[in-house]
Amino acid sequence: MTLPPRHRAGRPAAAAALTLAGSAAGLLAWSRLGVDHRTPLPPALPGRREDIATRRAGALSFYASAETEGVPLLLIHSINAAANAYEVRPLYLHFRTSRPVYALDLPGFGFSERSRRRYTPRLMVEAIHAMVKEIRRRHGPVPLDAMALSLSASYLARASLERSDAYRSLALISPTGFDRQLSGEGPPDGHRGRDWLLRLLDRPPFGRPLFDALVTRPSMRFFLQKTFGSPDIDEDLLNYDYASAHQPGAEHAPWGFVSGHLFPTDTTRLYERLRLPVWMVHGERGDFVDYRLVPRVAGRPNWRIETLPTGAFPHFEQPGTVVTAYAAFLASITGNSAKRPA
Repeated sequence: MTLPPRHRAGRPAAAAALTLAGSAAGLLAWSRLGVDHRTPLPPALPGRREDIATRRAGALSFYASAETEGVPLLLIHSINAAANAYEVRPLYLHFRTSRPVYALDLPGFGFSERSRRRYTPRLMVEAIHAMVKEIRRRHGPVPLDAMALSLSASYLARASLERSDAYRSLALISPTGFDRQLSGEGPPDGHRGRDWLLRLLDRPPFGRPLFDALVTRPSMRFFLQKTFGSPDIDEDLLNYDYASAHQPGAEHAPWGFVSGHLFPTDTTRLYERLRLPVWMVHGERGDFVDYRLVPRVAGRPNWRIETLPTGAFPHFEQPGTVVTAYAAFLASITGNSAKRPA
């Protein structure tokens, strides 16, 4: 018997629907049965890992190595699908021998609270405020030095503008916001988030399975190679990132990142408003080399900008060069070493 045309036309659609349903069911089953969401996560850094409860940023985790006297240094990791304090490890290991060093896990990452909530630049700024307040509670009202990676540089810039008395200097490694795509000329204290996309991504039952597909080892290696601009990535960083991305709630902040909610609208203007001494370094390889707007601050006396033949994590590739250049910058603003307040 020959089927009517409308029945024949319905066969491909029905087959596609069955295929899609089968793929979705397979993704759910793989995520629930084949992926360990409680991979053991050791501390990312030596020293003490501590937690503080904050009203505006939730539960925050940080690492402290404060046995040495001097001006405290705060280190802040970048934002990506598997971000955590391991990203500042070479810097933390070096500076902990000469001064108090603190490294923060931003909200949604590492050992900090990973609840399903709205992750925005304001939330990250509030976390930095809370961490700085805790450091000053321990060391007195001495202005501290702070260093941030990539997108977090914009959060640090805003935090310092709101609490300028708490900072002596800023250091920005591969800061986001000098490029054409993410330059910030928009409304102050806003974000680029698309609520419909966040609602689509960060909701059960598919939010976690989709994230699991994003953070497979091959996928994470691919993105790290784009960051380093080379196949020669740091394997220990990859291993720790994988473990960090396979914790309960690990998907929530990254979906905020993917949906644009963690990108400020006014980053470039924030950098232009800085009056504190600023040290900036960035690489020349990989996907993060667009710094076309740097001339807007490069000629200012409070800015020192350096370029290295590396990817976006120069402190992993050339740690000695980075810390030497940073130490020279600190000496230039204090007239002495980083161990003594200016």
